[in-house]
Amino acid sequence: MRSYLAVLVGGLLGTALRLACDLALPHGDDEFPFSTLAVNLVGAFLLGWLVGGLWTRPSTPNWVKAGIGSGVIGSFTTMSAVLAAVVLLTGAGEAWLAILYLAVSAVGGLGLAAVGLRIGSGIAHRPMPTTVTDAGQTL
Repeated sequence: MRSYLAVLVGGLLGTALRLACDLALPHGDDEFPFSTLAVNLVGAFLLGWLVGGLWTRPSTPNWVKAGIGSGVIGSFTTMSAVLAAVVLLTGAGEAWLAILYLAVSAVGGLGLAAVGLRIGSGIAHRPMPTTVTDAGQTL
């Protein structure tokens, strides 16, 4: 039950973040959808980073993974918005822009997810410091 509630709350938060991005970077049906591209690329990186890092820690509860992954990031990013933008761009006579957008979304998303996995994995497997020096530097 806790996981369902986490996904619900995370979904509300992710949807609100997505709306804020769309309002900050509005675009017409025949314009390049920068907000959708940015949201999906950021989401791909974040999910890769979380899966490579936080998800690998045995102490991370499943409800946290569900709430952040499926809830926040799942509702923040959306493949349906990518495909809707492709259809709208194509219908507006901007087929090359639609192809470019789809290619950047796919290649950029996979690339940033891989970078996120690598960074998250590197952080997760780095030993945490156990002492603090006089200067307060622990890393």
